[in-house]
Amino acid sequence: MIFTYNKEQVGDILMIIVQDDKGAKISFERRGRLARVFLEETGETTAWNIFDVSSLISLEGKGQVWLSAADIEVLNRELSKEGFDQRLEHDTSPKFVVGEIVGLTPHPDSDHLHICQVQVTSDKVIQIVAGAPNAREGIKTIVALPGAMMPDGSLIFPGKLRGETSNGMMCAPRELQLTNAPQEKGIIELPASTPIGEAFSPGKHWQS
Repeated sequence: MIFTYNKEQVGDILMIIVQDDKGAKISFERRGRLARVFLEETGETTAWNIFDVSSLISLEGKGQVWLSAADIEVLNRELSKEGFDQRLEHDTSPKFVVGEIVGLTPHPDSDHLHICQVQVTSDKVIQIVAGAPNAREGIKTIVALPGAMMPDGSLIFPGKLRGETSNGMMCAPRELQLTNAPQEKGIIELPASTPIGEAFSPGKHWQS
């Protein structure tokens, strides 16, 4: 789940993205201060809008925000009060982490894309399709995992790129809007000593 809040631009509304609707037809139902957005064909929930959310919980920040377990409990009580049986999940895991390319093969349907196997924790490897010219086996970089919101507002979900599964994105400095980021293409290259799975910190992982 991706929680986003921007009171200045949107109003006092917490938007919760549950899944990518992939352009399918959607509808919504409103009960009290809650609006559920769902796929017309299947009825699956894709998002929630919680209006006047500051009357329920305190929020700071602009863009992707992180809720406490207590916040989630309050919102789930509100869902129950309005007759919804779904529940929000409390996920505190970092969505931008250090990863290492441990395998790389050419994409069978592209002359510039590669299918990369990227280790993001000590025991987890994910597949990412990437077109970065400096992508190579052994490089450590910053990976946006599913559930991440990029600085430009785009969301990271599992998907496919030219028929191949891609479960995240390896990031260029300009995509993270880092200070003095070069404009040429290429993912961040980190020192070999950087621990895999470490949460991204601009002050630690970027020298402008």
